[in-house]
Amino acid sequence: MDQIKENFNRYYMSQLNPYFNFDGRLGRRDFWMFVLFNFVISILITLIFNTILRMDLVASSLAGIYSLAILIPSLGVSIRRLHDVGKSGMWILIGLIPLIGIFVLLYFYLQDSQPADNQYGASPVTGGNVTSL
Repeated sequence: MDQIKENFNRYYMSQLNPYFNFDGRLGRRDFWMFVLFNFVISILITLIFNTILRMDLVASSLAGIYSLAILIPSLGVSIRRLHDVGKSGMWILIGLIPLIGIFVLLYFYLQDSQPADNQYGASPVTGGNVTSL
């Protein structure tokens, strides 16, 4: 249980603290752990209020409030992940293209981090200690 709490604080809460942070880089593991915790929280809200307590209106209201509250940090996490693979944060707008856009973003999110520093900062994986050849 302590490990879950530690991971929750490291991968989820640490990304919420800089609420409007769109600068820097975010490694692949940190990104996907944030997505996982976000998904689990959404499922728990739905399960607790919709299925267990039979409060459909409360469940949908809380899910909507949670989605709005997490929107800006989620954009920041996504943009920092794009920075990590050497792409501008503006690439997030490609997700607005139906069907194709989400697959392009998924491809970028699944790529390895650039091992060396790039224009967005030091590598979160190596700490920027790798020199480019």
